[in-house]
Amino acid sequence: MALFPLSMKFSGDFVCKLLPIDTENTMAEVAEAATVHAVGMHVAEQPGKTIRIKRQGDEAPFDLNMKVKDSGLLPTETIELYFE
Repeated sequence: MALFPLSMKFSGDFVCKLLPIDTENTMAEVAEAATVHAVGMHVAEQPGKTIRIKRQGDEAPFDLNMKVKDSGLLPTETIELYFE
């Protein structure tokens, strides 16, 4: 377990934010942590929709069960979050 900072950009938000997570977190847990910083504040809630995460510039999202340590992400790298 290690603290791992990522930069996050939620679709519809106008600000990139620093998101402190753990290398053992799954992408689903990262999505849950990110919602606290954007959804309901700068991004409208969309009940029933799944939040997906991808590396900035990538086409395909990460599997929600993938752990951060297995993602290949680097500290402070930017992830994009969006409702599917």
